[in-house]
Amino acid sequence: MAAVLLRHASRHCLHARLRPVFNIRNVVPMGTTAKEEMEQFWDKNTKLNRPVSPHVTIYRWSLPMILSITHRGTGIAMSAGVSLFGLAALVLPGDYASYLDLVKSLNLGPALICSAKFMLAFPLMYHTWNGVRHLAWDLGKGFKIPQVYQSAYIVLALTVLSTAAITAM
Repeated sequence: MAAVLLRHASRHCLHARLRPVFNIRNVVPMGTTAKEEMEQFWDKNTKLNRPVSPHVTIYRWSLPMILSITHRGTGIAMSAGVSLFGLAALVLPGDYASYLDLVKSLNLGPALICSAKFMLAFPLMYHTWNGVRHLAWDLGKGFKIPQVYQSAYIVLALTVLSTAAITAM
């Protein structure tokens, strides 16, 4: 009996406190729906001939833009490659040494092996050097436009040189 009285009293107190907040009579009706708002927004932008932004096709491509997109692409590609390599190591029979012996037995030739090594090393080197560039930016260095282009050329040069060095090993 006491529990029922306590529950009734708590409900009464709770309703008394929340009633003004949740009272439907106090709610102001919306003037427009979300769909109408969006239609007004797009109509206005169409009448003013505003471009949809950001949109890759309206910008002139620049070196920093290309390097930014490539940085993301190499990051995604390397993540996918490492994941697939790990999955293959779990699923496929045999061990790494047996597959290395298989590749050696194919006698692919130095040009093909060198090209494959270059293709594997390039994303890693590019992502590493561009990551160093981003770390410099995190420190607040190199934000002026000439410095951005200079660091882009440095990243490309270091990428090619370090990839060539790794490929020659």
